[in-house]
Formats: sequence, structure tokens, C-alpha cells
Amino acid sequence: YATTYQVAERVFHDEAKKAAGGVLPGAVAFKLYDSYGLAADEQVDMAREFGLAIDTDGFEAEMDKQRVRARASWKGAEKAHVAPVYQQLQSKFGRTKFTGYDSLTQDNCKVLALLVDQKEVDAIEPGTVAELVLDTTSFYAESGGQVGDHGELQNRSGETVATVQTTYPAVPGLSVHKITAVTAIAKGDIVRCQVSADQRTATRRNHTATHLLHAALRTVLGIHVKQAGSVVDPARLRFDFSHYTSMGSEEVAEVERIVNEEIMRNTPVSTEVMELEDAISTGAMALFGEKYGEKVRVVHVPGFSKELCGGTHVSRTGDIGLCKIVYEGSVSAGSRRIEAITGNAAVERFQDATATLTRAAQAIKVSESELLEQIEKLLINQRTLEKQVEQLKNKIAQAQSGPLEAQVRVMKGVHVLAVEVDGLDRIQMRALADSLRNKWKSAVIVFGAVDALGVGLICAVTRDLTQKVHAGKLIGSVAQAVGGKGGGRPDMAEAGGKDASALGAALEAVYTQVDGLL
Repeated sequence: YATTYQVAERVFHDEAKKAAGGVLPGAVAFKLYDSYGLAADEQVDMAREFGLAIDTDGFEAEMDKQRVRARASWKGAEKAHVAPVYQQLQSKFGRTKFTGYDSLTQDNCKVLALLVDQKEVDAIEPGTVAELVLDTTSFYAESGGQVGDHGELQNRSGETVATVQTTYPAVPGLSVHKITAVTAIAKGDIVRCQVSADQRTATRRNHTATHLLHAALRTVLGIHVKQAGSVVDPARLRFDFSHYTSMGSEEVAEVERIVNEEIMRNTPVSTEVMELEDAISTGAMALFGEKYGEKVRVVHVPGFSKELCGGTHVSRTGDIGLCKIVYEGSVSAGSRRIEAITGNAAVERFQDATATLTRAAQAIKVSESELLEQIEKLLINQRTLEKQVEQLKNKIAQAQSGPLEAQVRVMKGVHVLAVEVDGLDRIQMRALADSLRNKWKSAVIVFGAVDALGVGLICAVTRDLTQKVHAGKLIGSVAQAVGGKGGGRPDMAEAGGKDASALGAALEAVYTQVDGLL
């Protein structure tokens, strides 16, 4: 919070300097509150230091406008446009009764409709991919970021008649099951819903964890933090939120600590269905832009979190087991994203990390507590050895300058050398070319070397010749001859190629080319 407050404080100071008539406008104060989390009482104290007053009436007016905008955004869920076939089904059969909050199974569910490619059919054969509507279901329909349930439908004998890949609300209140038939199914059949227990349990953990995460972020970063989207599935949770800067590692760790502290408290999670206005008046958080009906479900972790939510949740926070944040990053300007895992997935990550740490310590032959210190020592030693190796390579390269000088050809007063140098990398070739170029004062030098990656080429030209011989163009022609390409500055260029067998002829051709340019 300290980092966040510093940012908010700087913004306040900038706005205070622009304030006219000794009053900070209400709209500005509201922006500082809504976007930067700077509470009204904190602003009053800070304004006093500048000899300013806060336009509290203007501030409250902006707050009222925000409440009106929010309420307008929460309503109207029933008016969304959907395919006519689903509207007709809802008009005919009404809302699907959902019993999945209390049980993963539901007996005596009647098949009201079957659809293939959004067209109603009376029956389907085994293997058919279709959509199915029931009068009652225990399958949660995808909503509010939570994925739809999957599982299977059974007959009265307990035999599987269809697998359910997912469930979604084609029309608010009408649950549609995407299925693959195992046996023949017809309208009017009676089936038993069986939601995958492992999938639902993991999803519930992750969904309740998003509520705890939201509350923890507001505690650590400030009350300006608001949910901007989420995905809750069995494998992980993704939570997008409004915040104007990246989170530091200490802030991420503090959010994680607060969430797990609440998990360890094993607080009961309660739910209550209320009128929308009544729920808002109790302090329950509603998501701006989310659509709600007149009746809403309030999920409450006493003393910690209270949100409007129709999703499935654990009975107690302890059921989450453990929450581990695995990613924090930017989504867009002013929006951040956190990804986290819970329960078994978090335990497995902890075990994998511990096993990796143990193997690393064993490989280096130190205890786990000494591992980091030993790695730092090894890195220092490695850098020292790399420098020594580089120095030795440069000495070897310089030692070749004597024999190379014997191969130089003087053309019109210019030293020209185009040869293959064995065992040198590009850095060493460049250093050797620089050394000879400085020694000869007027020279054109081309080196080639073959390694496991192919052909490496370096060209160096003294500055007095760059108007006649362009190093980048010269090396380009050599590279083309060995099946590669390259270029660079007029005085220094490098390239690469693939055909090592053509290197000798390509280098020999340099002498003819340079002679024609001088």
C-alpha cells in the first residue's frame, strides 16, 4: 500500500497546485478516491497542508452519479438478444430449476428439448452431439466467469445415456447442456444428473479464492481496486482488476499471505438471496457492468468479503486448502491480471518446487539453506573463467597476426587480406581485423571461419577507403557466394553462410573485386 499511496500522493500534489480559490474541486477529489484509492479523510488532511479545502458537496455529487451509473449497469440482464429458438423454449418451459448449490446429483429430470445445430429434434441416436434442456438440473451453467459443469446423464438404472461437456445459459435462466449421446435419447425421457465431483470441487475452491483475492487486493493496494473480469475453472483462477501500476513482489507476497491467512481461519462461507437494492445497501460489492436480476445471491465471508455472486462456493474458507499466485502482469492500461491455483494444484506446485530445490542442492553438494549462496559463488567463478578464456582466445588470435601478414597483398598501396582463419569466433575475428587495420593504416581485411553453425564472415575497411570500398557491400557479395547474407557499416560488417566448401573461392574473389574498386 505504501507504494500505491506514494503514487496517489504525487497525483494529489499535482492537482493541489492547480486548485483555484483555495478549494480542490469535488470531481478531482472523486477521481483521487475512485482511481487512486485516496480516502476522503486522507485528502482533507493533505489539503490542510496546502491551505486548501475539499469541495465535499461536489465529491458527494460525483459519488451519487457513480451509484446511479452502477445500478443502471447491473440491471437489464433479461433483455439481451439471443437466438429465437432459445427464447421460444424459455417462453414455453420457463426457467430451468437449478439445484446444484446443494447437491451434485438430481433425480427425475425431464428432457424438455433436444437441439441439433440450434434446431429442435424429437430424438437423437448414440454418438450424436447435441444440446439438451431439462426442467431441473444440478449442472451449473457458465456465468460470472465460472465455467459450466460437466459430467454425465444417467437413466434410472444408473447407466450413462450422455456425457455433458459443458452447460451454459442460452437465455438467462435457461440452462442448455452440450452433450454427446451414449444411448438414444428422446424428448420426455427421465434422466439423472451427475456433475463431476472433482471438477466442481476444484472450481468451488477457485471461485471462493477469487473473492478472497479481491478483498486482499483492496487491502494491500487500496479501495480503488475493482474487479474487471475473471475466469474460474477447475485448473486455476484468473482475476483482472483496475490498478494503474505493476505490483511489486512484496505486494504480491502480502496479498498471497492475507488470502492464505483467511483460508487458515476456516471461516464459514454464507449465502443469502436478497433483493438487489437490499443487497447493495448491506455493503455487498456488485461488479460494474455485470447484469443482475431483481433477486441476487450474496456470498459472504464474515469480516472479510461480501459480494453479489451466483457461482458455486466452498462451505468454509479452509476447504480451499492453499492459494498460490503464479502470475501478475498487465492486461491493458490501468488493468492488471493475477492468476492463481488452489487446493491440489497448489500442493503439487509446492511439491515440484521443493523437489527441484532438493535436486539442485544435491547436484551442487550443499544443503538447501546454502544453495543460493553457493550459486552466487559459482556464477562469480564462472564469470571470472569466461573472462580468462576470452583473454586466452584474444592472445591466440593476436598470435596469428604474424603468419597472416605474410599473406597480405598490396594493391595500389592498400593492404588487402582475405583468408580463412581456423578456430576463431566472430568476436576474435573482429578483434584481429581491428588490430591489423590499425597497424596497416590503409587496408581491406576479410576473414572467414567455419564452425558447427556454418560460415562466419568479418570485413574491416580503414576509414580512408570507405568511399571506394564499402565493408557492408563487400561482405554481402562474399556471403552470397557461400549461401548466406549479411551487411553492416562502411568500415565494419559481418555475415554468415551455409556452404563451407565455397569459402576458399569466395575469399579469393575478394582480391579481384577490391582491385576493381580501388
